[in-house]
Amino acid sequence: MITFIFSAILVGAVTGGLGRLLIPGRQEIGLVATILAGIVAAFVGSGIAYLLDFEDNTWGVLILQLLLAVVCVGVVASRKKDEQSEV
Repeated sequence: MITFIFSAILVGAVTGGLGRLLIPGRQEIGLVATILAGIVAAFVGSGIAYLLDFEDNTWGVLILQLLLAVVCVGVVASRKKDEQSEV
């Protein structure tokens, strides 16, 4: 169980960071938010891969997790931007 949690954090940090790099422009979110978005993307991507029965395809799962990380980081960044514009 502890290995699963550690690997989820590691994969989440990497996919979150790569997802953030793939979005053009500057994102006004912190490191923790980036890692959390990556962790969410990693869990959701693994779940989707399991449901679609390609969880054994490592590259396919990683690409799916990366695409979801781009979406998650974009959503977090846009919400952060909206919060700052309201103040």
